[in-house]
Amino acid sequence: MGNRLSNIVTRTGDKGTTGMADGSRRDKHDIRVHCLGEVDEINATLGVILSFVEDDDIRKVLFSVQHDLFDIGAELCQPGKVLIQENYVKALEDRATRFSEPLPPLKEFILPGGSQQVAFLQLARAVCRRVERSLHELNQSEELNPVTVQYLNRLSDLLFILARHVAFNLDGEEVYWRSDYSRMNRS
Repeated sequence: MGNRLSNIVTRTGDKGTTGMADGSRRDKHDIRVHCLGEVDEINATLGVILSFVEDDDIRKVLFSVQHDLFDIGAELCQPGKVLIQENYVKALEDRATRFSEPLPPLKEFILPGGSQQVAFLQLARAVCRRVERSLHELNQSEELNPVTVQYLNRLSDLLFILARHVAFNLDGEEVYWRSDYSRMNRS
């Protein structure tokens, strides 16, 4: 493969626009560019998680997801391009089922935290939800691949399940929300 990016510092964005893969330029505050940045953010968050998660099964899943997120970025950079297919969503659903099988039923809301791995997986889930909301906003003005939005919805579910899986395997405890800590119940 040849050099795709031979010059990183191009100065082409200095006036507030960014180049798309289809050759067009868009304002940096354009919702499509915004979505690209958020997809990059969830991918970078997964990169942080991969730097310290030791479970090989989780590492393989997250590494695969990172590649899928690059495909989503490619779709966003080239309006009308479709890369994310229903089998991507099915793969996430299958992984979610596999990782959730040994977990106890969820009886309370879970607070992010308990360990660094769990906290970062919950952070990735929250970022993923934001990306999904932004894609829905973009889809109001520019039609997107509907499977891509489904993918992000399932990914946030999978990240939640992975956080539970890690908590369960590390110490068997999750940090639950306790309503008696709410301001309304304090005297």
